Amino acid sequence: MKSLITTLIAATIAVTPIYSLADHKPYHVDVQVPELSDRLAKGQKVFNVNCGGCHGINGAGSTSGPPLIHDIYNPGHHGNNAFIRAMQNGVRSHHWPFGDMPAQKQMGLGDMMHVIRFIRETQDHNGIKTKAHNM
Repeated sequence: MKSLITTLIAATIAVTPIYSLADHKPYHVDVQVPELSDRLAKGQKVFNVNCGGCHGINGAGSTSGPPLIHDIYNPGHHGNNAFIRAMQNGVRSHHWPFGDMPAQKQMGLGDMMHVIRFIRETQDHNGIKTKAHNM
């Protein structure tokens, strides 16, 4: 049953234009997804199923959560360990006017690593590079 639901979600995403899924308000960014290897496609799927409800399809943002394909989340400001801690433990709201992010207990470390790989490669494809953190 879970496989059927995942397949239906993926099919819906594939045939629905991105602009109809994302809220084009200040918290939305246009995201160009790189060519997906099998490994990257897995990360995209895990992201969209587990994170897309708040962070938008492909990390573009929504009315419920910020875009992750955004310079604030460049690896110099939010390293991979920050993403893992956020997924494992949740995180208090600190950059955006959204509520706190709850822990994503349904995700194992392997899925988290696939998500991070997808986010980082998509960031890179969209011109987001590592910048030194200046706080």
